[in-house]
Amino acid sequence: MTPVAEVLRRAGVSRETFYEHFSNKQECFLAAYDASASTLLAAMKDAVRSGSEADSIAEKLERLLARYLEVLANEPAMARTFLVEVYAAGPAALARRVQVQTRFVDTFAEIVGARDGHERFACEALVAATSALVTQRVCAGKCAEVEELHAPLVRFAREALRGFSVR
Repeated sequence: MTPVAEVLRRAGVSRETFYEHFSNKQECFLAAYDASASTLLAAMKDAVRSGSEADSIAEKLERLLARYLEVLANEPAMARTFLVEVYAAGPAALARRVQVQTRFVDTFAEIVGARDGHERFACEALVAATSALVTQRVCAGKCAEVEELHAPLVRFAREALRGFSVR
């Protein structure tokens, strides 16, 4: 994990200023992680709202995935924090990741109208698959390539969701 001195240098703040805002490096990381999650969720919700009320679930899903991938591709440092560094940041960060993943699943389930445990499981699987595929590219330093996942992920999602009448 990055030493506090490096965080201070990159942020351009003094040690005193850092500790006025955060009690430790872990708290700083969690704040950055939460900000990343909020940015991504807001972008996804905006993408869904940007269409018309008459849009199909599939159209909303396409926009949501496109926006999620676009934000990560355009913000490689955020993508790395959100998808990779969280695993090395300790138990509190992993617990936060589980909470955030649940928020993503909740958002997705709401959009597709998941009504029961089977449908929610499909949403969880799609969110987990998307996260895993994007994380692989981010770990390999290929953030610019994450947008290439859009078409295959949309096809996969449509197939997975077809089982509960989502078109």
